[in-house]
Amino acid sequence: MINVGIVGATGFAGEELIAILLRHPEVRLTNLSAIIDEPKPISGLFPKFKNKIDLICTKPDIKKIIIDSDLVFLALPHTASMAFVPHLLKAKKRVIDLSADYRLEDTGIYEKFYKTKQKDKLHLHQAVYGLPELYREKIKHASLIANPGCYPTCAILALAPIAAFNLADLGSIIIDAKSGVSGAGRKFAEDFLSSVFNEDFKAYKVNVHQHMPEINQELSKLSHKKISVTFVPHLLPLNKGILETIYIKKVPSTLPGRQAGKYRAPSLISLYKKFYKKEPFVRIRDEGDFPSLKDVNGTNFCDIAIKEDPKSIIIIAAIDNLLKGASGQAVQNMNIMYKFGEHTALI
Repeated sequence: MINVGIVGATGFAGEELIAILLRHPEVRLTNLSAIIDEPKPISGLFPKFKNKIDLICTKPDIKKIIIDSDLVFLALPHTASMAFVPHLLKAKKRVIDLSADYRLEDTGIYEKFYKTKQKDKLHLHQAVYGLPELYREKIKHASLIANPGCYPTCAILALAPIAAFNLADLGSIIIDAKSGVSGAGRKFAEDFLSSVFNEDFKAYKVNVHQHMPEINQELSKLSHKKISVTFVPHLLPLNKGILETIYIKKVPSTLPGRQAGKYRAPSLISLYKKFYKKEPFVRIRDEGDFPSLKDVNGTNFCDIAIKEDPKSIIIIAAIDNLLKGASGQAVQNMNIMYKFGEHTALI
C-alpha cells in the first residue's frame, strides 16, 4: 500500500485521478490540494465522492505533502510543476507530472512554446517520458515521470511502428487532430460549452500548438532522423475524446512486396498487431474497422486503424484525452513503477 498525494485535485485530470485511485487496492489517498479560496471537503467540490472519501482539499503545503505522501501526482497547469518537483525529489518522493514541464529535452524549444524559462534543468535530465509502450523499462526505475500530452499520446502511438521501421516518407506526416474541450482545462471547457460556440467547430494553433514539438521529439528518436510533422488541432463541441486522422506518403520501399529496412510484412495492420502484441491498452483494428470516440471514452485504450492505398497511408487513432491522454496513463505509469498489475484500477 502506498500513500498518494494529488496537487491540482480540482481540475479535470485531478478529478479523474481521484476516481481511479479510489478503486485502486494498493493506494491510499492521503493529501489533496489545489489553488482554492479556502479548504473544502473534496466531496463538497465533487458530490460524486460523498461517502467515498472524506479528505479536505487545501492549498498546497509542500511540507505536509512530503509528510503525507510516497508518490505525488502533479495535475497542474504548464509551468507550475517546476516549483514542486525539486522539493519532492529532494525528499525522496516519486513524482508523476501531468504538465509539460519535464517532457521536452530541448530547453530552448520548451521556452519558445511555453513562454517561460525551464527553471529546473537539473531534474529535467532525470525525467522519463511516461509513454509505457515505448519506455516501460525506464519507467520501472524512475523517480520523475513526465506524463505525455494527450495529442502526442495518440499521435506517437499511431505512428511509432512506421517511424521505428522507417516505412514511409516521414517528412510528409500530416496530423489532423480533433479534441473535446476538456483538454484545455476546466474553466475553458465550462466557458466554451456554455457559450454560443457550443455549436461551433474550428481549428486553432495551426502548426504552432505546444504539443507539436513533443510529437517531433519522440518520432525523431524512434526513426533516428529529424522529423517535423504538420499538426492541425481542432476543437470539437464535446466534453472529451481525441480522434486523429494522420496522412503519410509512401516511398518505393513501402509499396506492396518491397522490403523496408530489415522488416518485411504482408500488411501494415499485421506489423502493428505484432508491434503492440503485448501492450494491454493498444487495440489495433481489423481492415475497414475504424474507431469512434464512443469506443474509447471512459477507457484507457488507444484504438488504431490503418488504411493503405498504392501511394499513401492513412491512420486513424482515438483516445480519451482525460484517461489515456492524462490521468489513466499517469496511473498506468504508477502501476509500472510500483510493480502493480498494469491494468489495476484501469479496467
